[in-house]
Amino acid sequence: MAFKPQSEDENAMSEINVTPLVDVMLVLVIILLITAPLVTQSVHVKLPKTVETSADIHQQPLQLDIDAQGAISINKNPIADLAALEIALKAELAKNPEIGVHLYADQTVVYAKVAEVITTAHHAGISKLAFVTLEQ
Repeated sequence: MAFKPQSEDENAMSEINVTPLVDVMLVLVIILLITAPLVTQSVHVKLPKTVETSADIHQQPLQLDIDAQGAISINKNPIADLAALEIALKAELAKNPEIGVHLYADQTVVYAKVAEVITTAHHAGISKLAFVTLEQ
């Protein structure tokens, strides 16, 4: 507390009384400590038990490549145009309805070419399409 002895100078005291500020801050800290555990609630769920499975290594996704010149290939086999790509994707989809496609596009390829390939895959019925990138 800031007390000033009585003197002949009757000017107002210019120091800030911080005692109420400290009281308010302590009350806020106590409220925070009490309410923090109540905010973090969790739901306890008993998950069902299953048998351990292994990944199916025989069902590899298709590797769809677009090189810097815009040439398309599936599993390293070149494809002439988008119509041939759609036919090849439909044939692969007929063999395996759950087939996935990993798209490897060169970083210098024009985005319009990538969009055309994605649209063609969608028209062929491919629903699982993933972009593959390299880690820097």
